[in-house]
Amino acid sequence: MLAFTTLTDPEYVAPTHRSPLDRFFLRLIRDERDLPFIYKTIEVTCTLIPLGVLLFMPFVTGWLWWTIAIVYLFINNVTYKGPFGLMLHCTTHRPFFKAPWMNYYLPWVLAPFFGQSPETYHAHHVGMHHAENNLEPDESSTMPYQRDSGWAFTRYFLTFFFTGIYTLAAYFFQRKRNRLLYRVVRGELLFILGCALLCTVNWPATLVVFILPFIIFRLVAMAGNWVQHAFVSADQPGNPFQNSVTCINVKFNHKCWNDGYHISHHIDATMHWTDHPRYFREHLQDFADNRAVVFAGLNYLNIFGMLMSDRYDKLAEHFVNVGNVYKNDEEVIAFLRSRTAPVPFANDQVDQVVALA
Repeated sequence: MLAFTTLTDPEYVAPTHRSPLDRFFLRLIRDERDLPFIYKTIEVTCTLIPLGVLLFMPFVTGWLWWTIAIVYLFINNVTYKGPFGLMLHCTTHRPFFKAPWMNYYLPWVLAPFFGQSPETYHAHHVGMHHAENNLEPDESSTMPYQRDSGWAFTRYFLTFFFTGIYTLAAYFFQRKRNRLLYRVVRGELLFILGCALLCTVNWPATLVVFILPFIIFRLVAMAGNWVQHAFVSADQPGNPFQNSVTCINVKFNHKCWNDGYHISHHIDATMHWTDHPRYFREHLQDFADNRAVVFAGLNYLNIFGMLMSDRYDKLAEHFVNVGNVYKNDEEVIAFLRSRTAPVPFANDQVDQVVALA
């Protein structure tokens, strides 16, 4: 385990000089700290969309088509999926542009290229997940699963993949949240219809540009949520300090806008991404008192792999002993194992928990 010393994750420092282009873009956005989002949006737009369009062109065939397809899949799913997905996450919680119509660009134009149906992410993440905080009403809750089991994760993912939109729509319908219900159904149906129509034009291109990213996104999204809520306290499953995880001092936070700070994100979903390190420093005692799970030098993919391979020893090596609560790695391992055990829902669905373990 590690002792906490300092943070290396990105925080906002006001520049002493702005270029004319910076000043132009600052007039369009609501928060100057989000200026990097502008340049990332331009970068994605100028690379991903042209490559995707080329794959539909009839004059692009043979080895050239396959080369472009491989490049497209690589930059989509390796280079950009994390930064874009977490940029969309940040701008879902905090509107990006001053002009409301400009805020449709990310979810309606760029997101489908990453396999995200328009606005379903906002409805699921903000309208349901944060509202329910991984508790029983949360359709993506990890609580009843054995969260270090590959079989349990497979069930979790397949359940979400094949029934997630139905259960999400049912959730909003039962709560009479008609606006979010409409967004979910509209976004999902338009995406499916669009893919179906494009398949009649060029099905290989549609598969590469939209369908494969769709499958990969839903897998990555559920694996991410699984890790973010892998260590859940049976005593206080609704306490963000005890149902979420924080990852500090990792390259992932520089690439993906401090997304490792999931505890503070659930405490305040509107907290700006550059403020999370400061919050962590200022609330160290709260993290210690609540025995919060904090790792240094690991991203969510690292943690997922260690959970699936039962490498609690490696997790313990990167565990941050905030407040010097634990004496040795053996104590940390026992603690982490206790936090990945299934937590029965309030209505005592014991049979379901056993089935999912």
